[in-house]
Amino acid sequence: MLSKSLFKKPKNELEAQHRIKRKTDPAIPSELCRSCPSCKQLSFTSDLENNFHVCPKCGHHFRINARQRLNMIVDPDTFVEQHHELSSFNRLEFPGYDEKLEQATLFSHENEGVIIGTGKIDNREVALFVMEATFMMGSMGQVVGEKITLIFEYARSHCLPVLGYTVSGGARMQEGMLALMQMAKTSGAVKRHSDAGLLYLTILTDPTTGGVTASFAMEGDIILAEPEALIAFAGPRVIEQTIRQRLPKGFQRAEFLLEKGFVDAIVPRSIQKETVKRLLILHKNPKGGNKNGSI
Repeated sequence: MLSKSLFKKPKNELEAQHRIKRKTDPAIPSELCRSCPSCKQLSFTSDLENNFHVCPKCGHHFRINARQRLNMIVDPDTFVEQHHELSSFNRLEFPGYDEKLEQATLFSHENEGVIIGTGKIDNREVALFVMEATFMMGSMGQVVGEKITLIFEYARSHCLPVLGYTVSGGARMQEGMLALMQMAKTSGAVKRHSDAGLLYLTILTDPTTGGVTASFAMEGDIILAEPEALIAFAGPRVIEQTIRQRLPKGFQRAEFLLEKGFVDAIVPRSIQKETVKRLLILHKNPKGGNKNGSI
């Protein structure tokens, strides 16, 4: 019988030590600079903030939270949040879900995966929902579906267009079938809003996946996307494992979907507000409610 000592890994004291820093390593606090995941170049955080959180060197769009998006798209001091008090609870008593909700709230400083309300874009009132990636990756549970339904119902009753920013990992598994039911619920609200002749504009951001893609994210009258955004139902790794084939480069990215006709346009953050303003003007009707109206 072989001794277990034969299989012990040789000890190397250098492995236990921290990596020796070279003189060329930049001694810059992470709060001052961020490394771009695309081009690997450092940029000052202040420069990124002034550039809509887009890398000035390669144009990579960093992920941002819902409040930052609202500040970029809505006129100052015009956003009025609705139903902030709604939050999820562990209805199915899923193990560990209470702790996940608590951690998500602490991490995101929000109490749910979407923010809804009304605001003005170039002095034109719109209803908005903006999904929050830092709250359980914007996953859709009962409360997310309820809040999105509520904002569509409010917009329909007040003859307002809806602008939605999507970012999500899909339906929330901890809520099971109750989360999946939100796909039909939100789609019904979108349909009633559309039947009233009102405009629904979506902007898909990285990543928009799962049940959100399979429902309200792709039901907009006009569907825009940010550059390089991952837009999918099942992720590329799952698809590769299923079909046992390599996917083409850029598969499920915004540019690929634009080529296939699933997205109407790719709009960088720097011109998003101007683009949305133009679309609102083009679909304006003095009587309200007609998404096919003219100026």
